[in-house]
Amino acid sequence: MAKRDYYEILGVRRDADEKSIKSAFRKLAKQFHPDRNKEDAHAEQKFKEIVEAYEVLSDPQKRSAYDRFGHSAFGGGMGGTGHGFGDDFTASMQDIFDDLFGDFMGTGGRRSRSGRAQSRGRDLEYNLEITLAEAFSGKTAQIKVPTSVVCETCGGSGAKPGSSPITCNSCGGSGRIRAAQGFFTIERTCPSCHGRGQMISDPCITCHGQGRVSKERTLSVNIPAGVEDGTRIRLAGEGEAGLRGGPPGDLYIFLSVKPHEFFQRDGADLFCRVPISMVTATLGGQVDVPTVDGGRTRVKIPEGTQSGKQFRLRGKGMPVLRSETTGDLYIQVEVEIPTNLTPKQKELLRQFEAQSSEGNHPESHGFFAKLQEFWDSSH
Repeated sequence: MAKRDYYEILGVRRDADEKSIKSAFRKLAKQFHPDRNKEDAHAEQKFKEIVEAYEVLSDPQKRSAYDRFGHSAFGGGMGGTGHGFGDDFTASMQDIFDDLFGDFMGTGGRRSRSGRAQSRGRDLEYNLEITLAEAFSGKTAQIKVPTSVVCETCGGSGAKPGSSPITCNSCGGSGRIRAAQGFFTIERTCPSCHGRGQMISDPCITCHGQGRVSKERTLSVNIPAGVEDGTRIRLAGEGEAGLRGGPPGDLYIFLSVKPHEFFQRDGADLFCRVPISMVTATLGGQVDVPTVDGGRTRVKIPEGTQSGKQFRLRGKGMPVLRSETTGDLYIQVEVEIPTNLTPKQKELLRQFEAQSSEGNHPESHGFFAKLQEFWDSSH
Protein backbone atom coordinates (compact mmCIF):
# COMPACT_ATOMS: atom_id res chain seq x y z
CA MET A 1 0.00 0.00 0.00
CA ALA A 2 1.45 3.35 -1.06
CA LYS A 3 2.33 5.77 1.74
CA ARG A 4 0.36 9.02 1.87
CA ASP A 5 2.04 12.30 1.16
CA TYR A 6 3.29 13.93 4.38
CA TYR A 7 1.97 17.36 3.40
CA GLU A 8 -1.43 15.82 2.69
CA ILE A 9 -1.44 14.08 6.08
CA LEU A 10 -0.88 17.38 7.91
CA GLY A 11 -3.14 19.31 5.53
CA VAL A 12 -0.56 21.97 4.67
CA ARG A 13 0.85 23.40 1.44
CA ARG A 14 4.28 22.30 0.24
CA ASP A 15 5.60 25.82 0.84
CA ALA A 16 4.18 25.99 4.38
CA ASP A 17 6.49 27.56 6.96
CA GLU A 18 7.61 25.96 10.21
CA LYS A 19 4.93 27.72 12.24
CA SER A 20 2.11 26.47 9.99
CA ILE A 21 3.43 22.90 10.08
CA LYS A 22 3.69 22.92 13.85
CA SER A 23 0.21 24.41 14.22
CA ALA A 24 -1.29 21.75 11.92
CA PHE A 25 0.47 18.99 13.83
CA ARG A 26 -0.71 20.26 17.22
CA LYS A 27 -4.31 20.36 16.03
CA LEU A 28 -4.30 16.89 14.45
CA ALA A 29 -2.28 15.21 17.22
CA LYS A 30 -4.72 16.47 19.79
CA GLN A 31 -7.66 15.30 17.70
CA PHE A 32 -6.39 11.77 17.01
CA HIS A 33 -4.39 10.94 20.14
CA PRO A 34 -5.23 7.32 21.14
CA ASP A 35 -6.06 8.27 24.72
CA ARG A 36 -8.79 10.54 23.40
CA ASN A 37 -10.12 7.97 20.94
CA LYS A 38 -10.10 4.69 22.82
CA GLU A 39 -13.16 3.42 20.95
CA ASP A 40 -11.75 4.25 17.52
CA ALA A 41 -9.56 1.42 16.22
CA HIS A 42 -8.13 3.61 13.46
CA ALA A 43 -7.13 6.54 15.68
CA GLU A 44 -3.75 5.08 16.70
CA GLN A 45 -2.73 4.40 13.10
CA LYS A 46 -3.83 7.91 12.12
CA PHE A 47 -1.86 9.32 15.02
CA LYS A 48 1.25 7.41 13.91
CA GLU A 49 0.93 8.89 10.41
CA ILE A 50 0.63 12.40 11.83
CA VAL A 51 3.69 12.03 14.06
CA GLU A 52 5.72 10.45 11.26
CA ALA A 53 4.86 13.29 8.88
CA TYR A 54 5.74 15.92 11.46
CA GLU A 55 9.01 14.20 12.39
CA VAL A 56 10.13 14.64 8.78
CA LEU A 57 8.65 18.01 7.87
CA SER A 58 9.77 19.69 11.11
CA ASP A 59 13.43 18.83 10.38
CA PRO A 60 14.86 21.09 7.62
CA GLN A 61 17.32 18.45 6.36
CA LYS A 62 14.80 15.62 6.31
CA ARG A 63 12.20 17.88 4.71
CA SER A 64 14.64 18.88 1.97
CA ALA A 65 15.41 15.23 1.24
CA TYR A 66 11.72 14.36 1.21
CA ASP A 67 10.93 17.23 -1.18
CA ARG A 68 13.59 15.91 -3.61
CA PHE A 69 13.14 12.14 -3.37
CA GLY A 70 9.82 11.57 -1.59
CA HIS A 71 9.44 8.52 0.64
CA SER A 72 12.36 6.80 -1.09
CA ALA A 73 14.67 9.21 0.75
CA PHE A 74 13.94 7.18 3.90
CA GLY A 75 14.19 3.59 2.98
CA GLY A 76 13.33 2.42 6.46
CA GLY A 77 10.39 4.79 6.84
CA MET A 78 9.51 6.58 10.06
CA GLY A 79 11.81 9.47 9.36
CA GLY A 80 14.50 7.32 7.79
CA THR A 81 15.71 5.67 10.97
CA GLY A 82 13.89 2.43 10.44
CA HIS A 83 13.75 2.06 14.22
CA GLY A 84 10.91 4.31 15.29
CA PHE A 85 11.51 7.42 17.41
CA GLY A 86 14.47 7.76 19.68
CA ASP A 87 15.06 9.70 22.89
CA ASP A 88 16.22 12.81 21.02
CA PHE A 89 13.00 13.09 19.12
CA THR A 90 10.97 12.43 22.28
CA ALA A 91 12.76 15.22 24.11
CA SER A 92 12.42 17.71 21.27
CA MET A 93 8.67 17.18 21.13
CA GLN A 94 8.05 17.08 24.89
CA ASP A 95 7.00 20.72 25.12
CA ILE A 96 4.44 20.20 22.39
CA PHE A 97 2.88 17.17 24.07
CA ASP A 98 2.89 18.86 27.47
CA ASP A 99 0.88 21.68 25.94
CA LEU A 100 -1.40 19.37 23.97
CA PHE A 101 -2.22 16.84 26.65
CA GLY A 102 -1.30 18.53 29.93
CA ASP A 103 -4.84 18.96 31.23
CA PHE A 104 -6.01 15.68 29.73
CA MET A 105 -3.26 13.70 31.48
CA GLY A 106 -3.59 15.50 34.76
CA THR A 107 -0.64 17.89 34.61
CA GLY A 108 -2.68 21.01 35.30
CA GLY A 109 -1.08 23.61 37.52
CA ARG A 110 2.35 25.17 37.72
CA ARG A 111 5.64 23.40 38.29
CA SER A 112 8.13 24.11 41.00
CA ARG A 113 11.83 24.39 40.29
CA SER A 114 12.16 20.70 41.13
CA GLY A 115 9.76 19.89 38.28
CA ARG A 116 6.94 18.81 40.56
CA ALA A 117 3.44 19.96 39.69
CA GLN A 118 1.93 22.55 41.97
CA SER A 119 -1.84 22.88 42.02
CA ARG A 120 -2.63 26.60 41.89
CA GLY A 121 -5.66 27.80 43.81
CA ARG A 122 -8.72 28.96 41.92
CA ASP A 123 -9.32 32.60 41.10
CA LEU A 124 -12.30 34.02 42.96
CA GLU A 125 -14.82 36.70 41.99
CA TYR A 126 -16.67 39.10 44.26
CA ASN A 127 -19.43 41.52 43.23
CA LEU A 128 -19.42 44.80 45.13
CA GLU A 129 -22.08 47.51 44.76
CA ILE A 130 -21.18 51.12 45.60
CA THR A 131 -22.97 54.45 45.40
CA LEU A 132 -22.20 57.20 42.90
CA ALA A 133 -20.95 59.34 45.77
CA GLU A 134 -18.51 56.58 46.75
CA ALA A 135 -17.36 56.30 43.14
CA PHE A 136 -16.83 60.08 43.22
CA SER A 137 -14.72 60.21 46.37
CA GLY A 138 -13.30 56.67 46.53
CA LYS A 139 -13.42 54.51 49.63
CA THR A 140 -11.93 51.59 51.49
CA ALA A 141 -14.44 48.76 51.66
CA GLN A 142 -14.41 45.79 54.00
CA ILE A 143 -15.56 42.60 52.30
CA LYS A 144 -16.01 39.04 53.56
CA VAL A 145 -14.97 36.35 51.09
CA PRO A 146 -15.59 32.61 51.65
CA THR A 147 -12.46 30.86 50.38
CA SER A 148 -9.83 28.21 51.08
CA VAL A 149 -6.84 29.24 53.17
CA VAL A 150 -3.61 27.49 54.16
CA CYS A 151 -4.19 25.05 57.02
CA GLU A 152 -2.59 26.47 60.15
CA THR A 153 -2.24 23.03 61.75
CA CYS A 154 0.09 21.57 59.12
CA GLY A 155 1.27 24.80 57.49
CA GLY A 156 -0.10 23.71 54.13
CA SER A 157 1.88 20.46 53.83
CA GLY A 158 -1.16 18.24 54.36
CA ALA A 159 0.81 16.01 56.75
CA LYS A 160 0.02 15.53 60.41
CA PRO A 161 2.24 17.68 62.67
CA GLY A 162 5.34 15.72 63.58
CA SER A 163 5.28 13.80 60.30
CA SER A 164 6.34 14.68 56.78
CA PRO A 165 5.26 13.75 53.29
CA ILE A 166 7.17 10.78 51.87
CA THR A 167 8.72 10.46 48.45
CA CYS A 168 6.41 8.88 45.90
CA ASN A 169 7.57 5.36 45.04
CA SER A 170 6.08 5.47 41.55
CA CYS A 171 8.04 8.45 40.24
CA GLY A 172 10.89 8.65 42.75
CA GLY A 173 9.88 12.17 43.73
CA SER A 174 10.08 13.72 40.26
CA GLY A 175 6.33 13.92 39.78
CA ARG A 176 6.73 12.53 36.25
CA ILE A 177 6.84 9.04 34.82
CA ARG A 178 7.65 7.81 31.34
CA ALA A 179 4.80 5.97 29.67
CA ALA A 180 4.51 4.19 26.34
CA GLN A 181 1.79 5.25 23.94
CA GLY A 182 1.90 2.49 21.35
CA PHE A 183 5.23 3.03 19.58
CA PHE A 184 5.77 6.44 21.16
CA THR A 185 7.21 7.22 24.61
CA ILE A 186 6.35 10.44 26.45
CA GLU A 187 6.42 11.73 29.98
CA ARG A 188 3.25 12.04 32.00
CA THR A 189 2.24 13.35 35.36
CA CYS A 190 2.60 10.62 37.96
CA PRO A 191 -0.90 9.19 38.59
CA SER A 192 0.01 8.16 42.14
CA CYS A 193 1.07 11.56 43.50
CA HIS A 194 -0.55 13.72 40.76
CA GLY A 195 2.76 15.38 39.96
CA ARG A 196 3.64 16.44 43.48
CA GLY A 197 6.44 13.91 43.94
CA GLN A 198 5.28 13.21 47.48
CA MET A 199 2.63 11.16 49.21
CA ILE A 200 0.85 11.84 52.50
CA SER A 201 1.09 8.72 54.68
CA ASP A 202 -0.26 10.36 57.84
CA PRO A 203 -2.67 13.19 56.80
CA CYS A 204 -3.43 16.23 58.91
CA ILE A 205 -6.66 15.73 60.85
CA THR A 206 -7.70 19.37 60.31
CA CYS A 207 -7.47 19.54 56.51
CA HIS A 208 -7.49 15.77 55.81
CA GLY A 209 -4.30 16.00 53.81
CA GLN A 210 -5.39 18.86 51.53
CA GLY A 211 -3.18 21.51 53.12
CA ARG A 212 -6.04 24.02 53.11
CA VAL A 213 -9.35 24.60 54.86
CA SER A 214 -12.51 26.59 54.10
CA LYS A 215 -12.75 29.90 55.90
CA GLU A 216 -14.37 33.32 55.53
CA ARG A 217 -11.77 36.05 55.18
CA THR A 218 -12.23 39.77 55.76
CA LEU A 219 -10.31 41.92 53.30
CA SER A 220 -9.89 45.65 52.78
CA VAL A 221 -10.40 46.82 49.21
CA ASN A 222 -9.17 50.23 48.13
CA ILE A 223 -11.63 51.70 45.62
CA PRO A 224 -10.03 54.68 43.83
CA ALA A 225 -12.01 57.80 42.96
CA GLY A 226 -13.50 57.80 39.48
CA VAL A 227 -14.28 54.10 39.08
CA GLU A 228 -17.09 53.28 36.68
CA ASP A 229 -19.74 50.60 36.57
CA GLY A 230 -18.08 47.32 35.57
CA THR A 231 -14.59 48.25 36.80
CA ARG A 232 -12.54 45.20 37.79
CA ILE A 233 -10.03 45.28 40.65
CA ARG A 234 -7.49 42.44 40.93
CA LEU A 235 -6.06 41.42 44.29
CA ALA A 236 -3.11 39.17 43.48
CA GLY A 237 -2.71 36.13 45.71
CA GLU A 238 -5.98 36.71 47.57
CA GLY A 239 -7.86 33.90 45.87
CA GLU A 240 -8.14 30.29 46.93
CA ALA A 241 -5.05 28.73 48.52
CA GLY A 242 -3.18 26.20 46.40
CA LEU A 243 -3.34 22.50 47.16
CA ARG A 244 -0.55 21.33 49.50
CA GLY A 245 1.57 24.43 49.23
CA GLY A 246 0.66 25.38 45.66
CA PRO A 247 0.47 29.09 44.77
CA PRO A 248 -2.79 30.89 45.60
CA GLY A 249 -5.18 32.23 42.99
CA ASP A 250 -6.25 35.84 42.60
CA LEU A 251 -9.37 37.67 43.74
CA TYR A 252 -11.26 39.83 41.24
CA ILE A 253 -13.61 42.52 42.55
CA PHE A 254 -16.30 43.54 40.05
CA LEU A 255 -17.84 46.92 40.85
CA SER A 256 -21.37 48.03 40.08
CA VAL A 257 -22.54 51.59 40.73
CA LYS A 258 -26.08 52.10 42.02
CA PRO A 259 -28.35 54.36 39.93
CA HIS A 260 -28.62 57.87 41.42
CA GLU A 261 -31.94 59.59 41.95
CA PHE A 262 -30.72 62.87 40.40
CA PHE A 263 -27.67 62.22 38.24
CA GLN A 264 -27.04 60.26 35.07
CA ARG A 265 -23.41 59.54 34.24
CA ASP A 266 -21.65 59.57 30.88
CA GLY A 267 -17.96 58.89 31.45
CA ALA A 268 -16.71 61.70 33.66
CA ASP A 269 -19.67 63.99 32.94
CA LEU A 270 -22.88 64.13 34.95
CA PHE A 271 -26.35 65.19 33.78
CA CYS A 272 -29.18 66.42 35.95
CA ARG A 273 -32.72 67.44 34.91
CA VAL A 274 -34.10 70.33 36.95
CA PRO A 275 -37.73 71.51 36.63
CA ILE A 276 -38.33 75.27 36.72
CA SER A 277 -41.55 77.24 36.74
CA MET A 278 -42.95 78.96 33.69
CA VAL A 279 -42.52 82.30 35.46
CA THR A 280 -38.82 81.66 36.23
CA ALA A 281 -38.19 80.57 32.66
CA THR A 282 -39.98 83.68 31.36
CA LEU A 283 -38.70 86.35 33.71
CA GLY A 284 -35.38 84.75 34.70
CA GLY A 285 -34.13 83.96 38.17
CA GLN A 286 -31.90 81.59 40.11
CA VAL A 287 -32.24 77.95 41.14
CA ASP A 288 -30.22 75.81 43.53
CA VAL A 289 -29.08 72.50 42.04
CA PRO A 290 -27.37 69.49 43.70
CA THR A 291 -23.77 68.39 43.25
CA VAL A 292 -22.58 64.78 43.50
CA ASP A 293 -20.62 65.43 46.68
CA GLY A 294 -23.87 66.27 48.50
CA GLY A 295 -23.52 70.02 48.20
CA ARG A 296 -25.38 72.61 46.15
CA THR A 297 -24.60 75.29 43.66
CA ARG A 298 -26.66 78.16 42.24
CA VAL A 299 -27.47 78.46 38.55
CA LYS A 300 -28.64 81.73 36.99
CA ILE A 301 -31.58 81.31 34.63
CA PRO A 302 -31.66 84.01 31.91
CA GLU A 303 -34.91 85.65 30.89
CA GLY A 304 -36.74 83.70 28.19
CA THR A 305 -35.05 80.34 28.86
CA GLN A 306 -36.62 77.54 26.82
CA SER A 307 -37.30 74.02 28.07
CA GLY A 308 -34.36 71.68 27.40
CA LYS A 309 -31.71 74.38 27.75
CA GLN A 310 -28.46 73.04 29.23
CA PHE A 311 -26.11 74.88 31.57
CA ARG A 312 -22.56 73.61 31.93
CA LEU A 313 -20.87 73.69 35.33
CA ARG A 314 -17.16 73.04 34.71
CA GLY A 315 -15.33 70.72 37.08
CA LYS A 316 -18.49 69.65 38.90
CA GLY A 317 -18.60 66.15 37.38
CA MET A 318 -16.76 62.92 38.22
CA PRO A 319 -12.99 62.57 38.59
CA VAL A 320 -11.21 60.63 35.86
CA LEU A 321 -9.69 57.42 37.23
CA ARG A 322 -6.00 57.86 38.12
CA SER A 323 -5.97 61.38 36.71
CA GLU A 324 -6.27 64.93 37.97
CA THR A 325 -8.91 65.65 35.32
CA THR A 326 -12.53 66.17 36.37
CA GLY A 327 -15.63 66.06 34.22
CA ASP A 328 -18.45 68.60 34.06
CA LEU A 329 -22.01 68.79 35.38
CA TYR A 330 -24.74 69.60 32.86
CA ILE A 331 -27.97 71.04 34.21
CA GLN A 332 -30.89 70.64 31.81
CA VAL A 333 -33.89 72.73 32.74
CA GLU A 334 -37.40 71.54 32.01
CA VAL A 335 -40.11 74.21 32.03
CA GLU A 336 -43.04 72.87 34.02
CA ILE A 337 -46.54 73.70 32.76
CA PRO A 338 -48.74 74.64 35.73
CA THR A 339 -51.67 72.37 36.56
CA ASN A 340 -54.70 72.53 38.87
CA LEU A 341 -55.23 76.22 38.13
CA THR A 342 -57.89 78.24 39.93
CA PRO A 343 -60.49 80.16 37.91
CA LYS A 344 -58.64 83.38 38.71
CA GLN A 345 -55.33 81.98 37.42
CA LYS A 346 -56.97 80.78 34.23
CA GLU A 347 -58.51 84.22 33.66
CA LEU A 348 -55.12 85.89 34.14
CA LEU A 349 -53.55 83.55 31.57
CA ARG A 350 -56.32 84.35 29.07
CA GLN A 351 -55.67 88.05 29.57
CA PHE A 352 -51.97 87.46 29.03
CA GLU A 353 -52.67 85.52 25.84
CA ALA A 354 -54.94 88.29 24.56
CA GLN A 355 -52.21 90.88 25.07
CA SER A 356 -49.41 88.73 23.59
CA SER A 357 -47.85 89.56 20.24
CA GLU A 358 -45.76 87.70 17.71
CA GLY A 359 -42.64 88.94 19.45
CA ASN A 360 -43.60 87.10 22.64
CA HIS A 361 -43.58 83.72 20.83
CA PRO A 362 -41.05 84.05 17.97
CA GLU A 363 -40.38 80.33 17.59
CA SER A 364 -44.02 79.26 17.31
CA HIS A 365 -44.85 82.25 15.09
CA GLY A 366 -42.01 81.40 12.71
CA PHE A 367 -43.01 77.75 12.60
CA PHE A 368 -46.67 78.37 11.75
CA ALA A 369 -45.73 81.03 9.22
CA LYS A 370 -43.54 78.52 7.35
CA LEU A 371 -46.27 75.91 7.71
CA GLN A 372 -48.81 78.20 6.08
CA GLU A 373 -46.40 78.80 3.16
CA PHE A 374 -46.04 75.04 2.78
CA TRP A 375 -49.80 74.53 2.62
CA ASP A 376 -50.24 77.43 0.18
CA SER A 377 -47.55 76.07 -2.17
CA SER A 378 -49.16 72.62 -2.16
CA HIS A 379 -52.38 73.91 -3.78
